Amino acid sequence: MPDAARFDDLIHPSTRLTLVATLDAADWAEFGYLKDHLGLSDSALSKQLAVLEDAGYLHTERRLEGSRHKLRARLTDAGRDAYRGHIAALNAIVSGRLREPLS
Repeated sequence: MPDAARFDDLIHPSTRLTLVATLDAADWAEFGYLKDHLGLSDSALSKQLAVLEDAGYLHTERRLEGSRHKLRARLTDAGRDAYRGHIAALNAIVSGRLREPLS
């Protein structure tokens, strides 16, 4: 069944949209990979992760690898649903299939 079209203001900014799209394609993603993939500083990525985690859209976990702590992130079911609903809303907008207001 297709995802319900739901525009999501939290996901819509380009940095968050790219971050969530990246996480949708993976089970877990390491902080270093996300930082390099998105071209963000540590602080900018940390802020975006915190916003999405506070909304319940993703979960982060710190793991010890050798002597270093590494952060990784994954989408929650709510985050995945919100992302897919947002993409469905964008597709409806660009294809002219939008039948009712998104907000």
